[in-house]
Parts: sequence; structure tokens; C-alpha cells
Amino acid sequence: MKHQLFTLPLLALMFFFHSTTTLAASSPAPAPSSSPTDIIRILKKAGGYTTLIRLLQTTQVATQINAQLINSNAGLTFFAPNDNAFSNLKPGFLNSLNDQQKNELIQFHLLPTFVSMSNFDTLSNPVRTQAGENPDRLALNVTSSGNTVNMTTGIVNVTVGGSVYSDNQLAVYQVDKVLLPRDFFVAKPPAPAPAPEKAKASKKKSADDTEGPAGDDSAAVSVKQRLVWGPLAVAMVVVAAFSSW
Repeated sequence: MKHQLFTLPLLALMFFFHSTTTLAASSPAPAPSSSPTDIIRILKKAGGYTTLIRLLQTTQVATQINAQLINSNAGLTFFAPNDNAFSNLKPGFLNSLNDQQKNELIQFHLLPTFVSMSNFDTLSNPVRTQAGENPDRLALNVTSSGNTVNMTTGIVNVTVGGSVYSDNQLAVYQVDKVLLPRDFFVAKPPAPAPAPEKAKASKKKSADDTEGPAGDDSAAVSVKQRLVWGPLAVAMVVVAAFSSW
């Protein structure tokens, strides 16, 4: 009797743990949360973008793109030149650019909105890129006909290739040439001449004002001397004449 009283609770406890373990094993695991979009991972998976990846990392534009995709609802469009496009540049061109120009070059390949292949004809020229809005130095003009999209910067004409990646937030398109802005090739306007120093002009004017009254005083003294010596000379002549008589 005592043995049965001890065994029954033990069996019940074992059944409880077995049931709990079975239920846990049969429950589906929660779906992993989707990882944030990573432009470097996208380009590495596509292959053939070694130079572009290096520029994105050294300029830290890759970090900027990933942050924008998280914090903005407008999305981004990125024109990605492959390694062949960079190899067609003039030798030493990339090395001749300073850090600011390299950043500007990558930003010139970015549109601050998501544009699908069928919506390029809705863009207004010149298209604004993330490099800036200067229509003379940073102009990008887009023409679209069916599935063919062409762009011109005033320096190069570029054809948009196939889609590398699209998720309705980021669109990445391959381009056959590097987009070169006119800003790199058009001479900068000369700096405006410095304004004349007002202090020197005021000092000179003050000196002229000082000299003016002095000249007037000299002229006044000369007139007074004439008024005094004129009559005196006449009186001396008259006295001399009477004396001769």
C-alpha cells in the first residue's frame, strides 16, 4: 500500500514533464526577424562590384545608405557601376580625387527616392541626386523609352542595365559607365575680389578735410595782408609827395 502511494505521484509527475516536452517540441519556432537591408551584402552577392564596394566603405556612404533605408520611407535608387565601368576610366582618375570628391562621386549615383524601372519616365529633368541640386555642375538628365533608360551628365552618356536588387524600398541598377558630374571638369568661377577697406578710405577723407580748412585760412590771411598794406603804401606815397614840396 505504501509502495503504491509513493509510485502514483511519481508516475503523474513523469507524465506531466513528458507532455510539456512533447508540446514544446511540436510548437513551431518563431520566424526569424528580417535583417535590415545592407548595400554591401547586396553587391557582394551580385558579384563584380569590388571597386564600388571599396569606395562605399572608404567614403562611409554604405553606412549612410543603410541608415537612410531604416529612417526614411522615401526609399533610394542606386546606379551601380561594375568593375568594367571603373576600368574604363582614365588611368589614375580615382586616385586624383580627394575624399570630398570621392564622396560626391558616389552620392551622384544615388537618387533620394525609390524609382522602379517602369517609373523612370515620371522623373523631371534635371533629376536631383544626393550630390546636390546645382543644375549646371551636378545635372543628371534621364530619358526613358519602354524598358530602355538612358542618362547623361554632360560628360558621359550611360545606359541603365538590368536590376541588381529591388525590394520596393531600395532599387539597385547596373550601369555600364561611371556617372561623372560636370563639377569635376568645369573650372570653378573665380572668387570675388575683396571689398575695399573702409578704414583707409575714411582716413584719407579725414586727411583731406583737415587740409581743406588750412588752405582756406592761408587764403584769408593773404587777403587781410593786402587790405592792410595797400592803403599804407598809398599813404606813404602821399607823405613823400608833400615832403618834396
